[in-house]
Amino acid sequence: MKTIQDYLENGAIDIAPFLSLVLDKSSAELILNNNYQLTSDEKSCIDNLVHQREKGVPFAYLSGSRGFYHLDFKVTPDTLIPRPETELLIDIALELSNANKALKVLDLGTGSGIIAVTLKDKNPHWQVSATDFSNKALGVARSNATTQIEFLQGSWFEPVTNQSFDLIISNPPYIEENDAYLDDLSFEPICALTAGKDGLDDIRIIIDQAPEHLEKNGFLLLEHGHDQQDRIVELLKQKFNNIQTFKDYNNKDRAILAQCK
Repeated sequence: MKTIQDYLENGAIDIAPFLSLVLDKSSAELILNNNYQLTSDEKSCIDNLVHQREKGVPFAYLSGSRGFYHLDFKVTPDTLIPRPETELLIDIALELSNANKALKVLDLGTGSGIIAVTLKDKNPHWQVSATDFSNKALGVARSNATTQIEFLQGSWFEPVTNQSFDLIISNPPYIEENDAYLDDLSFEPICALTAGKDGLDDIRIIIDQAPEHLEKNGFLLLEHGHDQQDRIVELLKQKFNNIQTFKDYNNKDRAILAQCK
């Protein structure tokens, strides 16, 4: 039978995360117990995970979770894998917060719920709603919620026809439909990634309809592609002012905050 040390020495890929996952041991515990012999079931599980990873399945889907901001989130192939760039939206939104005011927040296209859940966990007194057209994604989001959030099924603003909010926030699909970058994302839901020939179809819908759902001087906060910022600023100018742009932690254009006129 193979030991932990056998795997650590001979793994074709970085095997430690798979050992930690199957054996429920930290990296330090793996080293301290490196003579442990895996059972046949544990070995089969490891081999299966390694085989799937070598085929390109993201580790987050194999482990079923991914960290985001200060929480761990369940993820499935029905949702995008959370990315560090999106944490920028949380930082911006928290800067807007008033400790004495219960902001009404809407997260559009919530996916696994990372934005809505993180904001609500940080500010339990906020009223947070989240929409997504995918019932399966909403099921994942509900399982990730740490406090009460209103999850609603429907495309963009459809489920909140007569409601208004202080902040509308979204990480919508924004990749061009024929972008070669999609080849590296083949295991993630394509509908959550692409938005037309220029990647702005969904952002146009959100910008056009958001003013109908914002309180006076309410804010719209969007994540976008690194080369889309100037075009989105132009789209915003008709109905918004006080437009602010932000770079992510890789110094790439990544987010826009605008206030409703």
